[in-house]
Amino acid sequence: MTGKFITLEGMDGAGKSTHIPHIIALLQAQGHEVVSTREPGGTDLGERLRELVLHETMHVETETLLMFAARKEHIECVIKPALARGAYVLSDRFTDATYAYQSGAKGLTASKIEALEQWVQGEFQPDLTLLFDVPVEVSVERLRATRSPDKFERENAEFFSRIRLAYLQRASANSNRFRVIDANKPLDEVAKTVESIILSL
Repeated sequence: MTGKFITLEGMDGAGKSTHIPHIIALLQAQGHEVVSTREPGGTDLGERLRELVLHETMHVETETLLMFAARKEHIECVIKPALARGAYVLSDRFTDATYAYQSGAKGLTASKIEALEQWVQGEFQPDLTLLFDVPVEVSVERLRATRSPDKFERENAEFFSRIRLAYLQRASANSNRFRVIDANKPLDEVAKTVESIILSL
């Protein structure tokens, strides 16, 4: 039996992480084993690379290479073994985030990401991607009220505008696996939308 790979995407402050416990509970109620993970991160090495990516200044190509190094470990050591035993894997970000942040926001040529994606993943993709979408001003306002920001969260509104556009373009180009969620609605309405999508699996 093969499990399902579900990813959650969106700008910082979109609220995607808020819904992870609810999604886990929904899947567990259906009798599924759930592995909850994140990117960058997911493994011991990935978590160490996460600290570098989120807090150290570096060239965008270096940043992208580190992301895919962490991703390779994540796929081989966590994601694929869990899927092989029939678990549902829930990841807070995956490769779509690299297209949004490193290409959309920072200007790295998308073809360079595509080459790394093909090398590291081959044809491996999520079964479902939930994109939590909010206006940029909502994202920025939410970030102001949260923890100490990392280097991405400290960026300006134009940076987040480019991220949002890149995500929406990715969703349009991959509509078979993306579900775009209006995360600017009240929390209970967003939760109901998420629940409907998850239960439809």
